[in-house]
Amino acid sequence: MTTSITKSFHVEFPIDAVWNNLTNPAQVVTCVPGASLTETVDNDNYKGEVELKFGPVKAKYDGLITFLERNATTRKMSLKGIGTDSKGKGGADMKMDGQLSEKDGGTDVNVTMEVNVTGMMAQFGSRLINDVSNQVFDQFVNNFKKQLAGEQVDNTLSAGSMVGGMLKGMFGKK
Repeated sequence: MTTSITKSFHVEFPIDAVWNNLTNPAQVVTCVPGASLTETVDNDNYKGEVELKFGPVKAKYDGLITFLERNATTRKMSLKGIGTDSKGKGGADMKMDGQLSEKDGGTDVNVTMEVNVTGMMAQFGSRLINDVSNQVFDQFVNNFKKQLAGEQVDNTLSAGSMVGGMLKGMFGKK
């Protein structure tokens, strides 16, 4: 099952600070709910894991993130990620492109992702995957803004929002 996600957000921080944070895996991973960095393979390849919970179902993915492009001049980045369910019940792969631009003394961040999920998680369908992705992304943005401001970041997955996202996806409630 493949789904496309396009997101944008604005932060009240200079583009250099935003760029330096987003392109530093050891720093930005703490903003991603349920994620951790386990190994730096080289300057462009990083191993890590992500744990997600969809109501009673928990999935843990071991993966590899590869930067395909990090252009500080154009403020464009591209990366791909490949993950395998640690229980061998499927996997996920993702391609993400990001573009930063200066706006009103802050920075606009625009992201497009193509996510392909196989196995047990694919059974939930694209609507639920999109709903949960929205919840995770919103939590990431909040954490990212806190990190830029020098505040404490909590990257534990907000189980309440995941269950809400799951129910919304299953029953169509807004």
